[in-house]
Amino acid sequence: MEHIFDKLVVTEVCDVHTVHNPTKKSSAITNRKSYGISFCREGKIIYTHNGKDVVEDSKHAVILPQGQSYTLFCEEGGAFPVIEFFCDRELCNTIVSIPIENVAGLISDYETMLSLCLVDENRLRVISLFYGILHSISISSDGLVLRHAMKCIEENFTDPALNNSILASKCRISEVYFRRLFFERYKTTPKQYIIDMRISRAKQLLSEGNMKISAIAEMCGFSSSYHFCRTFKRHVGVTPTEYMMNSRVYRI
Repeated sequence: MEHIFDKLVVTEVCDVHTVHNPTKKSSAITNRKSYGISFCREGKIIYTHNGKDVVEDSKHAVILPQGQSYTLFCEEGGAFPVIEFFCDRELCNTIVSIPIENVAGLISDYETMLSLCLVDENRLRVISLFYGILHSISISSDGLVLRHAMKCIEENFTDPALNNSILASKCRISEVYFRRLFFERYKTTPKQYIIDMRISRAKQLLSEGNMKISAIAEMCGFSSSYHFCRTFKRHVGVTPTEYMMNSRVYRI
């Protein structure tokens, strides 16, 4: 969720606490006073806001919006750590679900924050640790969405037919959202990422010096030797033949 946390400035962490909810308990929150991020040690909560249900469980944290009113139903009783905070702009106006991979790591950081909050002088350390939690959540959530595409790239980057449409379908998201999410996480396009992998593989094969340029081009997913040579020189600065010769000299 880097597009949510991007350029976020946390002005204050106002409370760090754990909510213990029993099974089947219902609650209503009116005009929430601050933003909150909540995740669970165990249990399951269903939030309802503006007619939409959002689930919080061991694999999903939630962002709770400041100034909004909503209800919650604890489907499975448990303990739910909550970090209350203020920021310099509107973060969201509805409850946002965030997929997470490592809830144990979040809980560990939360426990450290809880201890630090006992001393007023630790304010900056608390905010710093909270930024670390936000960073971990953003990486975790995007990584979960993109993991099927990355596995597909790793296994099929030499396939000339591999494209954004195929990769987006692996993630079950639109092609437009896939390209945006990929760029936010890896700071490059999927196409360029694949080309970089092909060039890296070509460098390995050229360094071995045992194959023809045409064979390397085909093995690395390039449509032709001409396309391979042009792309390789544009990225590396020398032709494949020159790279091969230089690698041979280096080995000697």
